[in-house]
This record gives sequence, structure tokens and C-alpha cells, in this order.
Amino acid sequence: MKYLSEYRDYDETRRVLDLIDKTVTKTWNIMEVCGGQTHGLVRNGIIDLLPDKVRMIHGPGCPVCVTPVNLIDKAIELLENGVIVCSFGDMIRVPGSKKSLLEAKALGGDLRILYSPLEAVNIAKQNLDREVVFFAVGFETTAPANALSVLHASRNGLKNYSILVSHVLVPPAMEAILDDGFCNIDAFLGAGHVSAIMGYTDYHPLAEKYRIPIVITGFEPLDLVQGILMAVKQLEEGIHVVENQYSRVVKKEGNIKAREVIETVFEIGDREWRGIGNIPNSGYCLKQGFQEYDAELKFGIDHIKIPEDPACIAGLVLKGIKKPKECSEFGKRCTPNNPLGAPMVSSEGACAAYYHFAGATI
Repeated sequence: MKYLSEYRDYDETRRVLDLIDKTVTKTWNIMEVCGGQTHGLVRNGIIDLLPDKVRMIHGPGCPVCVTPVNLIDKAIELLENGVIVCSFGDMIRVPGSKKSLLEAKALGGDLRILYSPLEAVNIAKQNLDREVVFFAVGFETTAPANALSVLHASRNGLKNYSILVSHVLVPPAMEAILDDGFCNIDAFLGAGHVSAIMGYTDYHPLAEKYRIPIVITGFEPLDLVQGILMAVKQLEEGIHVVENQYSRVVKKEGNIKAREVIETVFEIGDREWRGIGNIPNSGYCLKQGFQEYDAELKFGIDHIKIPEDPACIAGLVLKGIKKPKECSEFGKRCTPNNPLGAPMVSSEGACAAYYHFAGATI
């Protein structure tokens, strides 16, 4: 198969769904880690077409959703103090404790919505009398570009550029979920975009330690059902290995050049996850030689700590304990236009997927 359209083929997708139905004999809980996979499952109606014995559990693989409230409040603090804050567009409507970045912009903050952190470096070059901060959010997927922006700023001697780091890592989150006393996950669909950067060797210890199948999977309908079939076959046969359905994109070693850039600028440290709490060694921090580009240290905002909204069950959704529609505020107090939490407003959020696409079919 060479073309994207082939992975959206209705007849082939239904054929694989029939194979899943013929293969499964027991009830299995499979967590798709990535929010893009969640949207693919819900938008294409695959959730409703799977056999009852295959239960998909939605995981924490939406970087916007797991960015804690205090990071958004820190970005707003910078905006309100005259800093040019640059961000990807998917962060601007996520609620902080009192307002979103978009609301702070409406009140006069200089917020720039960009496609690349390298654009933020150019803005810093053009505004040497202003401080420029890029809101560096994401999993391993966006880390290379954010690291590269720091390297470019360093090579150009820019003292007015820094990044507000909120990078989280997928394997530690999977391990935290598996260690949770409420965990009922039997297999994982691994995040394809993350593995395109990092490869999949880090998953082998998880599969062995927890005796759990992990299948690296893409995002199109056929990707998803093929990944589910591979996971179901492992579960039915009683084996637990790492498999790669997304081989057209993902290589075992990942993107070596991208990994080298990450390792030059970042080191692994503890990171707070929205609705989940602190997970040890689950994120990136700037290395000692690059800490002058750490916006939290530079502006003295690392002390800001904000509690989560108690009415929002985002943490339970992100850990796969509850589905979005089990929230009493779903579609009521919490809508995309007035979200209580990030999963309702993010383009990869599980709550947004259910709000917009529940009931959809292939």
C-alpha cells in the first residue's frame, strides 16, 4: 500500500473489523495512547463497529490536555507583563485558572500564533528590545523543533528569547497508568507520531515487565483496526511483544538526527501532568548549559502553582478510568465554547472527540 487513500478504504476496513470479530473470544480493554488515535476511532465510528468484547480506553496522549493549569497561568503572567508570547494555535483556548491565552490576548496581551518555534526566534531577532517566549508544549514529537529553536537563539547570541517548557514523555505515562490501582488495561496502541521520532525500543521493557502487548499504530481507519487486530491476536495467544503496524513511518531506531537535537538541549526530569499529578522522569527540562533560555527561571515564575478545577474529571478521562460522557458536566457547563478542562477544547482531546463526532460512522 502506497497511498493515504488506501488506508481509508471502507471495504478493507470492514474486512479487518470482521477478522477482529472472528478472532476475539474474551473481553479485552485496549488503550489507544494518542489523542489523534482517539479522534480517528470516534470520528470514523470505529468505536461503535468493534465487537462488544473489544473495549477501547482513551489514554493521556494529548499534549494540550496534559499541560497543567499553572503552565497556562505562567504564560498569561508573561503576557500581562509585556512579554511577546508565541504559541501553537491549539493552546490558546485551553482554560487557565481565570482565563485562557486567547482571553488574555483580547485584554491587550501580545500573543503570536505560530506554526513553528523557529518563527519565534525570528520575532526575537526583529524585536531586540522585547522579550519573546515560545510556549514549548508537546510530547517527544515537537521536542526537536523546540530544541532547535534554542540552538538557533544560542548561535545568534539572542538574549531576549526563551521557552516555557511543558514537554512530557509517553513511556513513563504508560507505566504510571499500569501502576495505578484502578488500571484495567490489557494492551496498548502506541502513539505513531512519538515513535516516528523516538523509535520503539523504549517500549520493550514495559511489554516485558507488565506482560502487556504494545502495537505502534497510525491514525487512519485501516491503521487503527489493523493495530487493534494485532493486539487482539497477541492477547488471545497469550503473548506480549512490541509490534509496529505503522512501519511506513516508524523505524525501530526512530529519527536519529531529531533525537540528537533533543539530547543536546534537553535532559529528562520530573513533570506535572494536568489531572494526573507529578510523574517522575516523565518530561524534558533544559540542560544546565541552556538554562538561560528557561522562561520559568528567567522571569521568576516557577513558584506559580494552581489547583485543578474540582468539577473537571479530566484526570480520570486521561487515565482511562472514565469516558467523557460519564462526566456530569459534559455538554452542559463544559462545551468547546466554554470548557472546564483541556480535553474538551483540544483538537486531540477525548471530550472534544465525543462532543463533535459521537455517533459518526465510516
